[in-house]
Amino acid sequence: MLSHLSYPPKPVMNPSPFLASPLAPQGPWWPHHLPSNPQPPAELRLPGLLRPGSFVLDDLRRYSVDLRYMVFQTTGSVPISTVIISEASGSRTILHAYRNLPDVSAKDFEKVELTRFKWIHIEGRNASEQVKMLQRIEQHNARQPPESKIQVSVEVEKPREELYQLFGYGDVVFVSKDVAKHFGFRSAKEALRGLYSRVRKGATLVCAWAEEGADALGPDGRLLHSDAFPPPRVVDTLGAGDTFNAAVIFSLSQGKSMQEALRFGCQVAGKKCGLQGFDGIV
Repeated sequence: MLSHLSYPPKPVMNPSPFLASPLAPQGPWWPHHLPSNPQPPAELRLPGLLRPGSFVLDDLRRYSVDLRYMVFQTTGSVPISTVIISEASGSRTILHAYRNLPDVSAKDFEKVELTRFKWIHIEGRNASEQVKMLQRIEQHNARQPPESKIQVSVEVEKPREELYQLFGYGDVVFVSKDVAKHFGFRSAKEALRGLYSRVRKGATLVCAWAEEGADALGPDGRLLHSDAFPPPRVVDTLGAGDTFNAAVIFSLSQGKSMQEALRFGCQVAGKKCGLQGFDGIV
């Protein structure tokens, strides 16, 4: 069992998730039920009674995440997630305590110097505010030559009506298996065919389907597929979806084809499932 517990001894300035370069994993995570049969005792890790803001910032700095546009909030507290991982299957159960930490606003985003960025990824959260951010990027791109335009990707992970407006933005749109199933689709291929009309002209829609791999559909109408690359033993699946997204984005940003990016994403996500945490993936 992994547990990250942080309780501040006094009010502190708390960081709110924002643009980070290189990519950093972000929540929230979704629960997966553990097997009903009892499991052997698991390890408990406690980072100690640290100020939550300090713990988060130290962790980001350890992975060389650029924090110059980090937004600090004076209200709310850093959320806490307790993660229980099955040693037998690698599945996880997540107990999340949301503490009213505000999401990043469009006003916060106005402070970002867009010319510094090659690719911006937005995970669907407060979508109405994020649409304003995406529109600002569009306005910026309209004034730029092709080689200076920012590539944009968005992720629609949760089956929430507010998030569906994000389908219409982004050069690459990631839709989750959970959202696809919410719409009644039974496979990634079905989901891509059924949801592609929601993306903007020229965009590519991507859907990962766990052990069945991942598929993508672009403006040429050609359906692309990559098989999954499961590890010899599944250890920890927490963050596999975010790892897949990050690997696809990295590959595309290096000039690789969507087929190559899909395969790389599945390879990296598969390797992550065989490791505890994220260290050692690359």
